[in-house]
This record gives sequence, C-alpha cells and structure tokens, in this order.
Amino acid sequence: MVLLRLNSLALSRSRFALSPLAETLASMILLGKTCVDPWLTPWHERHHAAFDRTLDADPFARGLVRLLSSTKWLPTYVVVPPTGGMRTALAGELAQVAAFTDEDVRAELGASLEHSWQEHDMSWLSGGDWAPRTARLLDSVWREHVAPDWPRRRALLERDVTYRAGLLAAYGWPRALHRMNRRSAWVGTDAIRFTNRSGPDRVVGDEGMLFVPVSMSSGSWLCEGPTGRYALVYPARGSAVDAEHPRPPHALGRLLGAGRAAILCELERPATTSELAAQLAQSLGTVGGHLAVLREAGLIAGTRVGKRVVYRRTELGDRLADG
Repeated sequence: MVLLRLNSLALSRSRFALSPLAETLASMILLGKTCVDPWLTPWHERHHAAFDRTLDADPFARGLVRLLSSTKWLPTYVVVPPTGGMRTALAGELAQVAAFTDEDVRAELGASLEHSWQEHDMSWLSGGDWAPRTARLLDSVWREHVAPDWPRRRALLERDVTYRAGLLAAYGWPRALHRMNRRSAWVGTDAIRFTNRSGPDRVVGDEGMLFVPVSMSSGSWLCEGPTGRYALVYPARGSAVDAEHPRPPHALGRLLGAGRAAILCELERPATTSELAAQLAQSLGTVGGHLAVLREAGLIAGTRVGKRVVYRRTELGDRLADG
C-alpha cells in the first residue's frame, strides 16, 4: 500500500488544479488502444484514423504510445505536476517535459517497460532528444484531438472541482476525496492511500497536494515533481466529449418551458450559473433568470462556496425531474 503523507501545513495548502497536459496524455493513451467506453466511442472513431496516420509517420511516436497504453507505470517526464493552478497553460507543462535528459527518459521508459503487460521491441528508442520529441507529439495531439473540445472539457472539469470544493467546505478532505478513484481514500489523520500495490510512502512537501481531474480516463496516476510536489490525477465525473445534455421529458418541457426543464435535468450534478451556461450554450442572463424561477418554485437551492453559488436540485426537484 502506498501512502501520501501530509503534515498540517501541506494539508492546509492542498488544492485543485487543471492540467491540459494530463488531459492530452489521457486522450493520447485512449487513442492508442481499442476504445471500450461506449460514451467515448464517437470521439474515438472520429479521431483514431488521423492519429494512426501520425504514428505511421513516426516510429518513435508509435513505440512510445504503444508503451504508455500498456503499462502501469507512466514515466515521470510525461506526468509533471501542473504549476498554474486552475489556469495552468500547456506551453509551460510541455517546457517541463522537454527539459528532461535522454538519460532520464531512458530510465523512466525502462521502468514503464518493467510494468507493461505486453512485449515491446524498443528499437524505436533511437536518435536521442526523446523528451523534446515527446513534447512535440503531445503538442500535436493537443492541437488536433483535444483543443477543439477543450471549452466543453474545461467546463466539465471545473464543474467537478466545484462539486468537490463544496464537499471540502462542508465536510473536509475525507469526503472530498470519496470515490475520487477506485483505490484512493483518507487514512488516519495525515495520509492518503494512493494504491493497494506495495511501494514506499511519499511525503508531500509544504506546498501541499494537487488534485487534478481529467475527462478522458477511467484510471488515475500520480505526478511527482521536485521538493515533494505531488499531484493526483483522477477521472472527473462524467465525460465532456460527445456527451448529450439530459433531454427533459416532453411533459416536463411543456410544464416548465424547455430552458428551465433543461436546467433542472442538468442539475442532476450541482453546478454554478457560469457552468450551466457553458454546458447548455446559453447566456448568463438567460440561465440566471431560469434559476431564479426554479429556486422560487422550490425545485432547486443554492449554496455559497467561496465566491461562487453552487445550485442543486431539492428533493421536490429530483422527484419532478425523475418523473
């Protein structure tokens, strides 16, 4: 069992962050293997052929993606902790990836090979400059396969953070981490269980732990940086790609109006006004007006979390939305 140990200062400074690099890596791994998630199949089918052509043109890219898609050990140089909080930019993350030496990359890929469930011919690892070449591959995947969906993905990721931040404010970190992934859990008063597999415990530095949601993965991984910087990447609730908005029953739309019915169905998961506007492609003013009516009718309630108000359905709203 691997534990992440935090002192009181590290615990107080732990926070959520976004990582375009983690989202890109998760997407690249998904494109590198057969898609088994029905809700992601349309996206996978739309992008897989172009991605495959990219790999055909570059043996290094083909070999790297095949290894990353079949190992329990993601190399440290592609899983760097984000440094910009909720505003982390991909360019800064790729600069960190490109800065690793060939010696570092070879050692990390060797560890990935040891933890792979497939056989690999490593002849593709030739020519040097492997970290910059990896950064260029990730940048290509971002531009071609992630960036077009990024606004929708980002809205879902921010929504997950809002949900967990609400749990954190009301109940503390143990509740906020609940069901973050299949194995993580709070242990005692100062540790997070990352995995059941054997391994040394990690000591989180005074800067605290980062929690980073991604929309294109059902798994999680640990990012490790210098001086005890760690980030836990975990699957966000739901999928941002090709996910259809909940369709209100026809009778509900006739009763409330199509806009208010859509919002009530969307609030199956709590959200802010701006998150609802992004998800439903409506203006803030329109969404705000609908929320006021739904709140007055007792179908939703709002809770202030920091500077934001998070809306959720009441019991009456649940009953009405569920028919």
